[in-house]
Amino acid sequence: MGYHFRFGAADLLRCRFSLSPRWETQEAVRVLLRPHRQTYHLPWLRQVRAAAEGLDLRPLWLLMPKKGHNPDFLSPPPLGPSVTFEEELARVRAADPEPVQEDLRRSLACTPGALDSDIGQRMLADPARAVRELADLYEQAWAALIAPHWPRLRALLEADILFHSRRLAAGGLESLFDGLHPELRWQGDSDTLTIDKHGHHDRTLDGQGLLLMPSAFVWPEVVGGYDPPWQPTLVYPARGIGALWTAPTAGTPDALARLLGRARADVLCALGEPASTTTLAHRLGLAPSSVSAHLRVLRGAGLLVSARHGHQVLYERTPLAIALTTGGSAA
Repeated sequence: MGYHFRFGAADLLRCRFSLSPRWETQEAVRVLLRPHRQTYHLPWLRQVRAAAEGLDLRPLWLLMPKKGHNPDFLSPPPLGPSVTFEEELARVRAADPEPVQEDLRRSLACTPGALDSDIGQRMLADPARAVRELADLYEQAWAALIAPHWPRLRALLEADILFHSRRLAAGGLESLFDGLHPELRWQGDSDTLTIDKHGHHDRTLDGQGLLLMPSAFVWPEVVGGYDPPWQPTLVYPARGIGALWTAPTAGTPDALARLLGRARADVLCALGEPASTTTLAHRLGLAPSSVSAHLRVLRGAGLLVSARHGHQVLYERTPLAIALTTGGSAA
């Protein structure tokens, strides 16, 4: 029992991180269906309730069994570290209808009654139309449930990737996997990563490496799988989801605003987690050009460092900046 990812020498060098707006859309739809996943998302649920009620999500819910197969063609692993929803949806729309039919059949068979339902039979009768309609439904779900909140979600996911990338660099795979999820076990003697869960999945990575993807909506579970030829993937709960929907309570200290100027101090204080220029601009209600100018000055003064992740540059505070913004010691 359990899910096993078996690494070879090449795989140890080919683990990478990515984030997926399409995956977050899928899992947000699943959160609406699964009350046990809603604990940390009640403020979001209140905000999207009216929009969600305007969507007919039944076809997607039929393909989200409590246990068993989820269609691979609906959630292809992202090809790069930072992809757009539109790029990911284009890959879903391009799915070959012939294997899609069997993918749908396997998934529907895992939910009692789904295979013989009118919706299930309609999808199986015309898989090409099913691909179009399911993709359209995901596009509607993205616009209603995720797009308005994507800057906040993306900031959380990017901060998680930066944190775990540093763990990987400092302590290797054993240190990384030890901190991702309680159900994960790294067996160094056999170079095998195991997920302690019901069911069975055994995948030799064959030089593809493992794609690691944080998610805000997958909690409390960790998800691993994909059959060949898909990229082996592990999806885990992102750090910090407990405060994801909480509005900041502490303002910018007046003394810091007098020292740096109000706008520049606000930018520095908004970097409780690493963030991009676009994320900060959205968070503070400022023009990206203004935020960019402040970031350059703060970085030049030794208060920020930056690191590139995909197409994004993330900024975070130095120990000196942490001391200035918290009134504490930088040690």
